[in-house]
Amino acid sequence: MSNYVFPIILGTVAGVVTRIIMLRTDYRQYPSHLHGKIIHIALGLIAAGLGSIILPALLREEFTAITFLTLAASQFRDVRNMERNTLTQLDSYELVSRGSTYIEGIAIAFESRNYLVIFTSLLTTASYIFISVWAAVAIALICFFCAVKLMSGATLKKIVDIKYEKPHFKDSGLYIDNIYIMNIGLPEKQELILKYGMGFILTPKNFNAKTTIANLGQRQAILFDVSTVLGIYRDSGEPSLSPLAKRDLEDGRVGIFVLPQVQEIDEAIKVIEDVPTLENAIRMSTERKKNKKVMT
Repeated sequence: MSNYVFPIILGTVAGVVTRIIMLRTDYRQYPSHLHGKIIHIALGLIAAGLGSIILPALLREEFTAITFLTLAASQFRDVRNMERNTLTQLDSYELVSRGSTYIEGIAIAFESRNYLVIFTSLLTTASYIFISVWAAVAIALICFFCAVKLMSGATLKKIVDIKYEKPHFKDSGLYIDNIYIMNIGLPEKQELILKYGMGFILTPKNFNAKTTIANLGQRQAILFDVSTVLGIYRDSGEPSLSPLAKRDLEDGRVGIFVLPQVQEIDEAIKVIEDVPTLENAIRMSTERKKNKKVMT
């Protein structure tokens, strides 16, 4: 039996376990509980097998085996496209949509996690071959910890302060604090909004945060997460009951208006705090100023 069989097996197992750790159905209800997970676990097995076989192939001077990496990269890009297309189709049937920015972030995450599986398998196999089985187990555990850490990502609570504000009307204009949301002329709709509506003010902690929460995709992600976790009091064809997020142009604050079925202020604030900061929404305007000073 080849000396590389057990390192390859351990590396593959470590990679698959890493993929399972990163595959959790959360409040967004994606991936689905069974079939979606089977697809991603199968792809994780392929990625783990590729990662664990790279080093043994090089040591045996089987350099043509490296060409499989280019094939894998192409397949994982297809995974990204698959997730994007699936979520885009599902989004059209949501009462509150995710938005294309949120969808793109999820698709990128699913693609990148397959690469993390490859690195885990590669490092575990290499540790087994060059050091010992115990070193390989230790490296695998470190990779598990890193995978969990990378899953969490940045959230809004790091960049904004959140405060509850009760919605109110000035004539037919709906306001959250002093931020205008929309015009509601029907008295019965105004009554529903005052009864079920909740408002929140997001105050950015710095200039970069101000630019980030101004992004329409980031604001839509907040509305989607709150409506998913706490429910929403509306049906299709009722634009006056649509959750909205509007920006104060003077100071960059964002007013969030939602109609949750669960009227829990603390829970709603926690949901908003845990909304991921979307990569495509992050802006580093102050970094440009620093670089400009260095160049001059």
